[in-house]
Amino acid sequence: MEGFSKLFGFRTFGDKEKMSFKNQYRKLPLGVTVVNFTTRHDGRRRQFHNKTSHPVTAAKGNPPLDVAEMLRLAATSLCLRCQRSPSLRLRVRPCATLNQSENQETVDALYDLSVDIQKVRKLKGWVLHRSPAYAKEVAGLLKDMGASGAVVARILAVHPEAVLHTPEQVRSQKELWMSVCPSQRDLVGIIEKFPASFFTSASHRDNQRSNIAFFLGLSLNKRVVTKLMAGAPQSFSRPVQQNQEVVCTLQQTYLELGGEEANMKVWLQKLLSQNPFVLLKPPEVLRQNLMFLRGRGFSTAELLRLLSKLRGFVIELNPDSMRRSLTFAQDAIGCTEAELRDLVLKCPALLYYPESTLAERFGGLLGAGISMSQITETPTILELTPQIVSCRIRQLEARGYDVKSGGLDALNGTKKDFERSFGKLQLRGERPLFNPVAPLRGDD
Repeated sequence: MEGFSKLFGFRTFGDKEKMSFKNQYRKLPLGVTVVNFTTRHDGRRRQFHNKTSHPVTAAKGNPPLDVAEMLRLAATSLCLRCQRSPSLRLRVRPCATLNQSENQETVDALYDLSVDIQKVRKLKGWVLHRSPAYAKEVAGLLKDMGASGAVVARILAVHPEAVLHTPEQVRSQKELWMSVCPSQRDLVGIIEKFPASFFTSASHRDNQRSNIAFFLGLSLNKRVVTKLMAGAPQSFSRPVQQNQEVVCTLQQTYLELGGEEANMKVWLQKLLSQNPFVLLKPPEVLRQNLMFLRGRGFSTAELLRLLSKLRGFVIELNPDSMRRSLTFAQDAIGCTEAELRDLVLKCPALLYYPESTLAERFGGLLGAGISMSQITETPTILELTPQIVSCRIRQLEARGYDVKSGGLDALNGTKKDFERSFGKLQLRGERPLFNPVAPLRGDD
């Protein structure tokens, strides 16, 4: 007994300690279960049973054994159980994988770069199964461009396919983008926002070079070309002939509508920068939409104004949707065709908002106490959601401005426009009634 106690660090208990243990056992709360080992009269151990501190169940139990013997039995059972249990090899890293089909080198490299591996597994786990991968090399090239470790981690978490590009491909892509990008710092910002635009397939490299040369040949600003590459990378990955056809259609349409050739470059540059996806639409769509608008009575000069104000949305529309929107707006306002055309020129959103959106906007404005005459005087108010309108009305009313009598100019516009108008109202409300510095005039 003493040898076993020394081996496992146990010690035997005296009579006083045994009595103390029994007293503590009696003080346990009701329902607390303890383990009690018992022996038979022949000295052989029998199977232990649970004993609780409940007075009824406690009275039915046998007297407890020596505490040292109970601990010895528990230790022996634990040792035998540990010998039978198979050992498990645990990895130290919590993010490491036990899936043998994953490329463990890639997982370890991403872990070292502080990349959210769980996010990668959830969104694009197939990348972790590819081999070879170049996570460290790609990260090193991004850092050479000026990207911080946190930026690299974000890029690889959002677009882990980047690790499948060879270092030579990344260097070639960097050289291509630097032909139009002002600096490496700007390029890093583009990669962080549009990683899929930068890490494109190497098979598209020739098309990208041809398209860059084509747009630079149009005397477009390099920043505009960079924006096109980032916003609509598909247009640079396809053959250059398709972009040439779209641009030629836009130029011809501009000249046919009365535009001056001297201003065509500025007009085209503004149109493409506002909506890069114009290049991805078939040229026939533009012709069909312009023919529809011409049939609704828009003159050539009005179509040119409308084409510029739509910021390329005219390519994304179709005659059926425009017809439904115009019909709903005309019925809601109760205006003539000529008045409707004037409203469309002031608020082109009447063309591309669906009927459900127009119904929500008209209902929200009328519900806020704004009359239909006020809406027709300032139709661009329809570009604001009902939530924004309600919030702005509350802010203006807090400054004593009545939208019903004061007009919608203070309510209308972008966020910056509204803050400017609201600031003027606030300054006017805080202005003193008299100038305390000016001398008071008295009776002569």
